[in-house]
Amino acid sequence: MAKPHYGQLVIGPPGSGKTTYCSEMAQMLKQVFGRKLAIVNLDPANENLPFTPDIDVREAVSVEDVMELENLGPNGALVFAIEQLERDIDWLFGKISALDEDCYIIFDCPGQIELYTHHRSFDRICKRLIKKFDFRLACVHLVDSYYCSDPATFISVVLASLSAMLCMGLPHLNVLSKVDLIEKLGKLDFDLAYYTEVTDLDFLLDRLEEQPYGRKLAKLSKAICEVIQDFSLVGFLPMSIKDRETMYHVAKNVDRITGYSASELEERKVRQTMANIPTAAPEFDYSLISNVQEKYIRQETDETS
Repeated sequence: MAKPHYGQLVIGPPGSGKTTYCSEMAQMLKQVFGRKLAIVNLDPANENLPFTPDIDVREAVSVEDVMELENLGPNGALVFAIEQLERDIDWLFGKISALDEDCYIIFDCPGQIELYTHHRSFDRICKRLIKKFDFRLACVHLVDSYYCSDPATFISVVLASLSAMLCMGLPHLNVLSKVDLIEKLGKLDFDLAYYTEVTDLDFLLDRLEEQPYGRKLAKLSKAICEVIQDFSLVGFLPMSIKDRETMYHVAKNVDRITGYSASELEERKVRQTMANIPTAAPEFDYSLISNVQEKYIRQETDETS
């Protein structure tokens, strides 16, 4: 019986750090975990990659070519390209079949959020991959942490995260990326745990109503928050690609939700390399959140006290 394939689908809006995450996570899984790994670029618009992908969708279809041939803008061309990939799925099947059977795969996906919230081609591609190769995939949804600095934008990205979770129907991990820059655009209204757990958005509504446009949209914002809280599915892990501890916790949580079972050799290698970090990582690790809070959010307070 063939072994299942394991991997990550890395999604998120433009600028959330998906491609950089794929590069850094691949290096960590190779060097720290000792995994055999491949990166698949599934973004037909990806340019200036910091790595050489093992499979590159641009060999089959690129946004640049679609724009020229079909006279489409960038967004329309990207949707067209993903639909073309769905039609030519055997090309992708052939490329994946050529990889080693026990290869862990990271998929760098497009940045157009509509592909994961209501357009169905990408969802169908994933389902066919799962059926063909018995993939155990996790959807890693990156959200730039600076959105936490504004109530309206944070509510919107939480809603987008919820929509992607429901539409993709895969084991899902939401990640606040670039957490080391979280207060670059302004101080947070609450501690980091408030944003990672997403437990009570009413406090954000109070902040939102203090703003002129917030009062105009008060009823709509309240309705959106009620939908989010009724599902109670969204939470976030904080991460910085510069912080190995946060990357480690993301990797271990992805393994947990996909059911990946590390070999004894891999566990030994991880313990040797990451001796100061616990081997277990629950979904909401309060010590991790506390460490991130102290490192990146209270620096200015500590320096001025």
